[in-house]
Amino acid sequence: MIDLLLLVVVTLMAGLAMPLGAYFARIEHIHSSWLEQELRHSVLAFGGGTLLSAVALVLVPDGIEITSLPMAALYLLLGGGIFMLVDMAMVRWQLPASQFLAMLLDFIPESIVVGAIFAIRPEEAMLIAALIALQNVPEAFNAYREFLQSGHFGASRVIMSFSLMALLGPLAGLSSHLWLRDDEGIVSAIMLVASGGILYSIFQDIAPGVRLEKHWAPPMGAVLGFVFGVVGLMVIG
Repeated sequence: MIDLLLLVVVTLMAGLAMPLGAYFARIEHIHSSWLEQELRHSVLAFGGGTLLSAVALVLVPDGIEITSLPMAALYLLLGGGIFMLVDMAMVRWQLPASQFLAMLLDFIPESIVVGAIFAIRPEEAMLIAALIALQNVPEAFNAYREFLQSGHFGASRVIMSFSLMALLGPLAGLSSHLWLRDDEGIVSAIMLVASGGILYSIFQDIAPGVRLEKHWAPPMGAVLGFVFGVVGLMVIG
């Protein structure tokens, strides 16, 4: 029972990073010019770095442990393909939620992984949850701005929606913990499909928006985000 409660708390805290990121985007009037340029790009790059660290250090290494080479390649390509189709649909339907949907497509499968491995590798599950929280802040920062720029959503409504979406973390984590923790094949597949989707998202949405002419801090945000993942992995041994 204590383990289940801890799992709920961990996944909920990771999810609450979404309204936190939206709140940070809301206070841009403090130094609007700076936030619009260098800080916003640096935050976006930091999110890309944490996503990359989750893929390179945790999801792919664990996912390929019990998966054959052809299936691993297939799962990665499937994940990228799913994200690509979603991206194409969002553009076709002109929906102002591509960043928000990408954030959920990262958050939900990663929460499933956290729940599935929580009982057998709790340190690794905690690391993934921490990386989820770190990546949710900049992703929510960007998604919030996307919603507001559309003109169809108010600030309070967006933050409330992000807060409600945080509940999907415990729901996904508990479901996988109860039903998937003994099925390593499915968990590995989820890891690799999520990795393929995350890689697509990094190079489609994040990396192109990071670079600024005559500014060098944003790329360092990506390096810093990846370093956080490396440090976390070294801490848990």
